[in-house]
Amino acid sequence: MNLDNLLRKKPLEAYRNDIKTSQLSRTLGKWELTAIGVGAVIGGGIFVLTGVAASQYAGPALALSFVLAGIGCLFAAFCYAEFASILPVSGSAYAYAYGTIGEFFAWFIGWNLILEYMMGATTVAVSWSKYFVKLLHLSGVHNLPAWLVNDPVTAKEVALKSGISAPAFSINLPAALIVWVVTYILVRGIKESAKTNNIIVSIKVAAVLFVVVAGIAYIHPANWHPFIPDKIVDASGTSHYGLPGVLTAAGIVFFAFIGFDAVSTQSQEAVNPVKDIPFAIITSLIICTTLYIIVSLVLTGMTKYTELDLGAPVASAFSAVGLNWASWLITVAAVIGLISVMLVMLLSQTRIFLNMAKDGLLPPKPFAIIHARFKTPWKSTILLGAIASLVAAVTPIEKATKMTSIGTLFAFAMICAAVVVLRKRQPDLHRPFKVKYLPLVAGLGFGFNMLLMFSLDISTWLRLLVWSAMGIAIYFLYSIKNSKLNKNEYQ
Repeated sequence: MNLDNLLRKKPLEAYRNDIKTSQLSRTLGKWELTAIGVGAVIGGGIFVLTGVAASQYAGPALALSFVLAGIGCLFAAFCYAEFASILPVSGSAYAYAYGTIGEFFAWFIGWNLILEYMMGATTVAVSWSKYFVKLLHLSGVHNLPAWLVNDPVTAKEVALKSGISAPAFSINLPAALIVWVVTYILVRGIKESAKTNNIIVSIKVAAVLFVVVAGIAYIHPANWHPFIPDKIVDASGTSHYGLPGVLTAAGIVFFAFIGFDAVSTQSQEAVNPVKDIPFAIITSLIICTTLYIIVSLVLTGMTKYTELDLGAPVASAFSAVGLNWASWLITVAAVIGLISVMLVMLLSQTRIFLNMAKDGLLPPKPFAIIHARFKTPWKSTILLGAIASLVAAVTPIEKATKMTSIGTLFAFAMICAAVVVLRKRQPDLHRPFKVKYLPLVAGLGFGFNMLLMFSLDISTWLRLLVWSAMGIAIYFLYSIKNSKLNKNEYQ
């Protein structure tokens, strides 16, 4: 094996040709791109992760977890913004790494981005199912069988708590079906998807502001004590609470911040990507981090952190203080709002597929086929929707969340390293957006992301290793031979 083949880089001229020959429509302005980022961020963290992270790991110190995750994300965001201004192409961290570090690392990052977005969409679909079932309950529908709205693991846990026999078969049908609804919207076209997203984002932001305004009056400071609960280590060796718990929670909620990564995947559909992508990345991150910190303090102040529901934490907090009408409004907003999170995640994943296929690292059929009318990668969208719906139907929310986070953290750490490599190798390259004090910013970004990765439990790392081994095998069996660089198609 020739090591040079693993480190071969896609020429910058090839990226320029990709931009010129792209069949995707340039219809997204800076505020639509910002809305895409906010759409992916707002919802996943507030409506989903506050329950898992607060009740099992950080307690009221969840606000600190969001601060830590936000800091690590901010450093990575600046690195992303510099790359996005140099290479305004879809493909996100995969595309950036291919032009700087080399093909194998680009493939490895792209493979982990698949994990990030697919499991991210799965996590949100499962939470959407929880909110949907809660909405039915609030509307008077109580007779849905548990085996129809829960994955097998959760169904057994529900049966155990209820003192009944576990069902022989169970499936989270609402989670599977909502993925297909989002898949249909994405196949129809990017402009339609963006319009749908803008409407939903407005609803979500209004719901989040409502949570803050309505919830402040019901905060009981006693619920914040102790702010950092005493550390507990369970039978598997996993740390809960204490400073290790705060770090673990930061690693989990990092999933919530992948919205700015999603912005960079839309570069070839942006009207002015050189200016608008960096703007949207940083703006969406600042908006969402601020909202996360405030909402986490409100929720853990309204109800004891141990009583937050894992799947529908915001609604459960308002129900706990007797505001069932507010719980109903929030549940409706969550049912609507979580759709946009899935929309952005699945949208971003198909664009990464498209770029990897165009480079020869994935089969062009189905991953690079563009619909003649809708101008979308429709076959890969349907394939991804099928896989995500199946995984959502059978996967517990906590496992899906951790897998999303570790893939995200790895990709962000690699980008922080790659931007330094490119700055040293090509210092004279035109950079419309240039990070100041890059070695410090990138170093802190890399360090924060690696720290949060190592805060996650062993089982999550083992799943990452299995996933990575699969990706490496595919690379050496298919991608390295079919790469356009291997065939000298990029000059």
